[in-house]
Amino acid sequence: MKTQVCIIGGGPSGLMLSQLLHLKGIDTVVLERQSREYVLSRIRAGVLEHGFAKLMREAQCGERMDREGEIHEGFFIANNGTMKRMDLHKYSGGNSVVVYGQTELTRDLYEARDRMNGVVIHNAEDVQPHNLTSKTPYVTYRSGDDIVRIDCDYVIGADGFHGVSRKSIPKDVLREYEKVYPFGWLGVLSRTKPVSPELIYSRTDRGFALCSLRSQVLSRYYIQVPLTDTVEDWSDDKFWDELKRRLPADVAAKLITGASIEKSIAPLRSFVAEPMRYGNLFLAGDAAHIVPPTGARGLNSAASDIYYLYHAMVAHYKNGDDSGLDGYSAKALARVWKAQRFSWWMTTLLHTFPDSIDYDKKLQQTDLDYLFSSEAAQSSLAENYVGLPF
Repeated sequence: MKTQVCIIGGGPSGLMLSQLLHLKGIDTVVLERQSREYVLSRIRAGVLEHGFAKLMREAQCGERMDREGEIHEGFFIANNGTMKRMDLHKYSGGNSVVVYGQTELTRDLYEARDRMNGVVIHNAEDVQPHNLTSKTPYVTYRSGDDIVRIDCDYVIGADGFHGVSRKSIPKDVLREYEKVYPFGWLGVLSRTKPVSPELIYSRTDRGFALCSLRSQVLSRYYIQVPLTDTVEDWSDDKFWDELKRRLPADVAAKLITGASIEKSIAPLRSFVAEPMRYGNLFLAGDAAHIVPPTGARGLNSAASDIYYLYHAMVAHYKNGDDSGLDGYSAKALARVWKAQRFSWWMTTLLHTFPDSIDYDKKLQQTDLDYLFSSEAAQSSLAENYVGLPF
């Protein structure tokens, strides 16, 4: 089999790049280790920055997002019971975010690939890139008892943190930066009306909480928990009781509870791998970087990688211009580190750290007080939350 671009990973990043390149006449093959049903069963965040939404429309996949997604022009920050609104629209120059579940977004991308007869191969086992520093890279995978070879010009590693792509870069070339936080997020998805039309980030002495939503009938709630906790430690009733304790009293009184339809604990970490290019291999999304979910930057950071790769590939194939490919790693990493900084800051601002001393707690409170006393501080938060320019 031969293609121009072989994409490892059939999540939203890989599918979006495949779709965008297809629309420009560039041939791609997407390899995904899991089944489509498995990919679509994964519950992920759903706050899309305005640049991501524009990219979905450019990929001709934004119709349902525009119809069913919710435009949010702000969110709330509660601090030990006192709640204030962050006006994104006002302080970002008129921008906003779209709340639209990642599962639905991925479904839209799959359907677009189907309409255009895009090649997406599921259950591809033992995927391995080869000859990455040569002019003739290729990728192999196992299908049953057969080994299939795909010759290509470029390999895109969009296969996540645990994927094979980053591991294909020699250790003496790759540099990794990581920060592991001493807590995780216990998340519950419930078929209940959201407690608020906009997100509520809540900081309390008991720990952080977040009230989010997927739609007007589907709510997503999170609480900060120790890394030693397991899902089995948290019954639905115990979760709802603790969530109420971490919300302002008037919000807790309005909370509608119900049976969880999904419950999981996600540890929080910050991670960056450099460089994001090795020969003819380009990393994108979680394969190269991970952020805590506090600032809603994870999927959005992946989108900026795809934006840069898309334009670089088009310039190469249509104009013979390789400057975008040559500059990809530096350009992508510059934006990635800004997302890292913002996510770290939001996480530090809103969570309770088990080893923090009184000095740290006073600084945290001062930071929150300063945020809502300064238009410049609110503009900085809003600018980062809605998405820095690509």
